[in-house]
Amino acid sequence: MRQPTSNAPFRQEPSPAKTALTRHAWQRMTARSIPSDAVNAALQYGRLVYTRGAAISVIGRKEVEQCRKHGVNLVAYEGVQVVCARDGTVLTTYRNRDFRGLRAPGRKRSRR
Repeated sequence: MRQPTSNAPFRQEPSPAKTALTRHAWQRMTARSIPSDAVNAALQYGRLVYTRGAAISVIGRKEVEQCRKHGVNLVAYEGVQVVCARDGTVLTTYRNRDFRGLRAPGRKRSRR
């Protein structure tokens, strides 16, 4: 599994020819109309977040903007989140533009 990059959300890694998907991930992709190109884009260009025992690749506003500067158009994939197992197998995928759920449990901000 790849390691997170520091201050460099744009990675120029080769896209995997065939991403390993679980049956659940495939069912969710088709039910939610998330194309395999979106999953591959999240794995290649997305921010990698480790939370709740999983590695989640996400394409947010910052990743879309950073990739746009390099000539990669990810606007259609903004909000795609891909949950992966330790071996890199895609467990599920969904679209959510609110990234507050990716924070570690118990980390609350003070309202003072």
